[in-house]
Amino acid sequence: MAEPGRSLHPSARGRGRTERRTLRLLWLLLWVGTAFQVTQGAGPELHACKESEYHYEYTACDSTGSRWRVAVPHTPGLCTSLPDPVKGTECSFSCKAGEFLDMKEQSCKPCAEGRYSLGTGIRFDEWDELPHGFATISTNMEIEDSTTESTENCTLSKWVPLGDYISSNTDECTATLMYAVNLKQSGTVNFEYYYPDSSIIFEFFVQNDQCQPSADDSRWMKTTEKGWEFHSVELNRGNNVLYWRTTAFSVWSKVSKPVLVRNIAITGVAYTSECFPCKPGTYADQQGSSFCKLCPVNTYSNKGETSCHQCDPDKYSDKGSSSCRERPACTDKDYFYTHTACDANGETQLMYKWAQPKICGEDLEGAVKLPASGVKTRCPPCNPGFFKTNSSTCEPCPYGSYSNGSDCSHCPAGTEPAVGFEYKWWNTLPTNMETTVLSGINFEYKGMTGWEVAGDHIYTAVGASDNDFMILTLVVPGFRPPQSVMADTENKEVARITFVFETICSVNCELYFMVGVNSRTNTPVETWKGSKGKQSYTYIIEENATMSFTWAFQRTTFHEIGRKYTNDVAKIYSINVTNVMDGVASYCRPCALEASEMGSSCTSCPAGYYIDRDSGTCHSCPPDTILKAHQPYGIQACTPCGPGTKSNKIHSLCYNDCTFSVSTPTRTFEYNFLPLANPVSLAGGPSFTSKGLKYFHHFTLSLCGNQGKKMSVCTDNVTDLRIPEGESGFSKSITAYICQAVIIPPEVTGYKAGVSSQPVSLADRLIGVTTDMTLDGITSPAELFHPESLGIPDVIFFYRSNDVTQSCSSGRSTTIRVRCSPLKSVPGSLSLPSTCSDGTCDGCNFHFLWESVAACPLCSAADYHTIVSSCVAGIQVGFCAWGLPRREGNVISESLVFLSNRRLLTCGENQSYAWVASPCLSRESPSAKR
Repeated sequence: MAEPGRSLHPSARGRGRTERRTLRLLWLLLWVGTAFQVTQGAGPELHACKESEYHYEYTACDSTGSRWRVAVPHTPGLCTSLPDPVKGTECSFSCKAGEFLDMKEQSCKPCAEGRYSLGTGIRFDEWDELPHGFATISTNMEIEDSTTESTENCTLSKWVPLGDYISSNTDECTATLMYAVNLKQSGTVNFEYYYPDSSIIFEFFVQNDQCQPSADDSRWMKTTEKGWEFHSVELNRGNNVLYWRTTAFSVWSKVSKPVLVRNIAITGVAYTSECFPCKPGTYADQQGSSFCKLCPVNTYSNKGETSCHQCDPDKYSDKGSSSCRERPACTDKDYFYTHTACDANGETQLMYKWAQPKICGEDLEGAVKLPASGVKTRCPPCNPGFFKTNSSTCEPCPYGSYSNGSDCSHCPAGTEPAVGFEYKWWNTLPTNMETTVLSGINFEYKGMTGWEVAGDHIYTAVGASDNDFMILTLVVPGFRPPQSVMADTENKEVARITFVFETICSVNCELYFMVGVNSRTNTPVETWKGSKGKQSYTYIIEENATMSFTWAFQRTTFHEIGRKYTNDVAKIYSINVTNVMDGVASYCRPCALEASEMGSSCTSCPAGYYIDRDSGTCHSCPPDTILKAHQPYGIQACTPCGPGTKSNKIHSLCYNDCTFSVSTPTRTFEYNFLPLANPVSLAGGPSFTSKGLKYFHHFTLSLCGNQGKKMSVCTDNVTDLRIPEGESGFSKSITAYICQAVIIPPEVTGYKAGVSSQPVSLADRLIGVTTDMTLDGITSPAELFHPESLGIPDVIFFYRSNDVTQSCSSGRSTTIRVRCSPLKSVPGSLSLPSTCSDGTCDGCNFHFLWESVAACPLCSAADYHTIVSSCVAGIQVGFCAWGLPRREGNVISESLVFLSNRRLLTCGENQSYAWVASPCLSRESPSAKR
């Protein structure tokens, strides 16, 4: 009964009854346990439990969010007289990171030194083996019954623990890392990941109690740009299953780089009543730590340490080590050479330095000493466009002047500076270049120099390990292309970068060249494996944006203790970038002049106009020629277009307007290919990787474009599957006359769309249209396709690609053989060579056959003749009949002529009618009578 003057809220009264029932139940359980022990009567009399013999736990939360703290003996039946249950903290109670819940006092206290906590969470930072609770499974994405055998090949394609992180698979199997967790309150999961390769799909998502995945498109992870990235996702209270899933789509010989994950932390799990000891190689020197710090180089720690111990002088250790290793004796592989910056006297000195971190001992038996510094020598010249100051440093010449690396000179009248960057002398690293080292072990960037200057070249220095990536990056803020280039929307060469390099290797080294646009992820452009003699490489820049160019050299992909292959190096002798915004000039080029009050000054010629060197005036290129935009001097700069093509208005490219005419000794064939102008697609037969993944080589072709506007688009959507449907955006998109991509269909991937990856341009420029089999060094062999049978010559379109690769030193070329086939209605059919199912027999030259009625020549007056009958009742009747083509001297009978092409035609004065058969296109030219 309530006391006078007080009333209980209904919910409070209910909570009181619940608490009393819970308390009576706890007492009943304790009484039953005690009575059971007494009735046994067999053992000795139980003593009262000491504090060290029991611990505290909380009961499950009831419907009102209450719980009790009860004492639980470590060993049941060992002692008696446990403390009474007491009211526990609120179920939502938690401690901050770096604290634990003292169950005796039910209050939060800081972790001791050498230990840490997340407060209400758990962390997984040791990956020597798969932690308890994690599971990894692998499946094949192909779902057809015929792939049972290949599915078995995926059993070993799983996530693999590798010490500090866990690594994904790198093949086309789907590998999933899973962890199930029950949260007492809403929390988060966060982790670090390293995802350098877009030829792998990497997704992270969460399923809740109802097995519903998170619908957020952020599940599709973005590739990392510099080392490790941090990712965090909110979790709801209750059961959550976390999934990390990867599938590789590299169907070429290239092996994808794996996805790495480390430091997985989950909060909201529950209170923690203890702190966790720091793992070996880490320490916590303060109370209340939420994480442990890594031990510095040449120190180590054991589990639960508050500080790190120094290694003995004859031993060394890497950062975060749990032990020290014996120092080896120094060899000539442990140092490298460099040059000092120019001093005030204009001299430089060859110096030797120990490779860092220095792990060898100089005083050990057989050790080599660091060589003495060389004598001082004259500094190399400044790079073109720079001049030497009184302090022997190199400064850029002002705009309007040029230099060969010594003094600046003003450009003569009638000329302008050709701005760019030309680096061929290497005394110091240019200000717009930087170098670093990416660890090949833990993929973190180190504060080390990856490339060293060496006078007439720059070369890769010694890394901490032979599998480190030695990285050099050049950043260009933008470009100043000629006005004629800016006016062109199709043939846009904004600038070009050319570099001369060499690799000297004894094992499986690789040199990568990558390009980044507006700080986006670097895209690998070309890779060279093994030793390569001194050679030049040019990359065409087609976008006016801030560009970064990166060279990365790796001596070997295998990690071994010590340095073995430091003599394996990459060298770059020169780098030349044209049309650079705020660049410098090594020479002045003639320009067009305009008169003003200040005298004559340079002006830009209109697009398609060349400069007369003598008069400085602009002249239009002749019809059907294109202008070399970067050397527009004299009429010789206007290059004739190939056969069957003509130039656009600004003389920047040659194109075909979907018409063609060719004359033979007997007649002239006129063609109209407009019905074939729209882009069409063609997929080769299905291919299968070694693991059974089905994919297609998918081609998109636009025969004649739209007045030179390339219309075929191929994309890479691997890292953009996260983009919601209906929104555009591609990490990589290629527009060309003909392009190719690798397609994995949606029924295989299980994703909302098929995966399109590795797009390649096969045709950037139309070289010409002809009936000849060879044009400009490109051949379309007739034997690749079944022979034509009508006696009408095939029309062949010849194209080239701008992409020059290591395997295709002259770039790629493509031919489309267009064949008259009256039985195949528009657009007709496309086919690949029967002997080369992927369109190419050598990987560089591609060939297609396009058969269609729209590829037949237009009918003309030469295609029919009049048959005049004898007089009947004074009237002479005339009939029009198509002239039948001859083959091997024999007239083709009407039964072999394509009857589907019959038309009602009229001719002659009497306008008589006759059904006739036609071997030519059923759309007559204006000269044909109806």
